[in-house]
Amino acid sequence: MTPTPTPGSALFRSPPPHTLVAPSILSADFGRLADDCIAVVESGADLLHVDVMDGHFVPNLSLGPAVCAAIRRHLPDVVIDVHLMVSRPSKYLEPFARAGADHLTVHCEVEDSAASLAESIRALGCSPGLAMNPDTPVDAILSDIEAFDLALIMSVHPGFSGQAFIPEVLSKAVDLRARFGDELRIEIDGGVSPVTAPACREAGCDILVSGSSVFGSKDRAADITAIRGG
Repeated sequence: MTPTPTPGSALFRSPPPHTLVAPSILSADFGRLADDCIAVVESGADLLHVDVMDGHFVPNLSLGPAVCAAIRRHLPDVVIDVHLMVSRPSKYLEPFARAGADHLTVHCEVEDSAASLAESIRALGCSPGLAMNPDTPVDAILSDIEAFDLALIMSVHPGFSGQAFIPEVLSKAVDLRARFGDELRIEIDGGVSPVTAPACREAGCDILVSGSSVFGSKDRAADITAIRGG
């Protein structure tokens, strides 16, 4: 039986009407996570980004499927964008899909076959993304990216929030946009703020992940608008 795609997964397949802002819940107050997530959505966020770390692929542990499921219960209509920074993503695809994820991004640096992962993600009704770390050249994803709806460019070294933006990675976005036009969503994750967002948009990124600049803001609506570019 062909799986029914989640309504939110379409967001990653169609050119968005404007730049999308995806606050990373890694920077939320975990003691009041639901309230924080509701607040940023009410402030204008387009989707929520969930960073998953296994303590092996990156030197940190973070969120599991139970957190994703809790967000889905409190925000039934929000689009949930799960970023799997894990060594064996195939183990986590179904648990996160069942927990309510709309989109699942895996890393090109893992040992699993990228094309096989994309197929598995689609079979679960989610849209697939392929990520690369700052030091990974864009050529590393070119043989597989057409199986995916989205390319995620890490603009910090993954593992911890609050790091400084690495501007050199923007050349990857320029390259990908020139090659694929509007057929590929380009997401950037790490150090994105009202200061760095204009360069991201100019390079061709259309989904901007921002953690501390949104959750730590005194005026979340204003900063989301600034990151989006109006």
